[in-house]
Amino acid sequence: MLGPVILAASRSDRMRRLISAAPVTKQVVDRFIPGENVDEIVPIIEDLTGKGLELTMDVVGEDITTPGQAAAARDAYLELIDRLKPLELGTRAEMSVKLSMFGQALDGGHELALANVRPVVEAAAAIGTTVTLDAEDHTTLDSMFAIHEELRKDFPQTGCVIQAYLFRTEADARRLAASGSRVRLVKGAYKEPAEVAHQQKTEIDKAYVRILRTLMEGDGYPMIGSHDPRIVSIAQELARRAGRKLDEYEFQMLYGIRGEEHLRLAAEGHRMRVYTAYGTDWYGYFMRRLAEKPANLQFFVRSMLGNG
Repeated sequence: MLGPVILAASRSDRMRRLISAAPVTKQVVDRFIPGENVDEIVPIIEDLTGKGLELTMDVVGEDITTPGQAAAARDAYLELIDRLKPLELGTRAEMSVKLSMFGQALDGGHELALANVRPVVEAAAAIGTTVTLDAEDHTTLDSMFAIHEELRKDFPQTGCVIQAYLFRTEADARRLAASGSRVRLVKGAYKEPAEVAHQQKTEIDKAYVRILRTLMEGDGYPMIGSHDPRIVSIAQELARRAGRKLDEYEFQMLYGIRGEEHLRLAAEGHRMRVYTAYGTDWYGYFMRRLAEKPANLQFFVRSMLGNG
């Protein structure tokens, strides 16, 4: 029930100032965002890949208001790719990008975002890895899918994200499953109106399973973005029924959540990719993590009270 309230707070400048100023906030944020710059994140990459895990890297930040900020976001990803090159990890370390960071909401935003993200996709391909386009709120998705389709003309390995709580997603999944693309399925973490999205957890879970079945039975590469043990078990069974080998799909979970499960799945031979965010503009990302799971909010509140 608190999820919509937290998501509304993620857009509040007053709440941003209040939470950012709280003394305990940094130590809690560090649970989900292990670094502020590329120098701090490289050792994390080396540690996780050394444990048999794979990563998708996200430079956090969404509230872009100028073309200069969008160019800076592009350059931050290019710096990350430059630092990944000598590690020779290939697809074991990919990138996730939000097109809002690349100027999608600005005037001429669709063309600007495409122009900014293309060099990142090109640079990633040059070191043997790829990029996944994150899904944001429903008003941005037509642009995101169009950019995804355009990038795949030259870089067919470019992935995208679909969100189970949106009514449109079952049709999107059927289209993408037939295209051979890489598709990450998540439940969804934005405040969406009842006209476009399921509002009840049970309905979202049912939609997730239906969509996941479509992806598993299709020609694409499914990426299961979920921490839910039941969803993980269902995904394994759907993969078995579809005749998929362990390297023909993967699990994805967030850094800082269910770390022991990351290692367990990897030890069983599954591809297990950890979504690892870093950067200083962490507020929106952090608030969505609190909204997604009550345990995350409880952890934060207990920390606040314990240090009060």
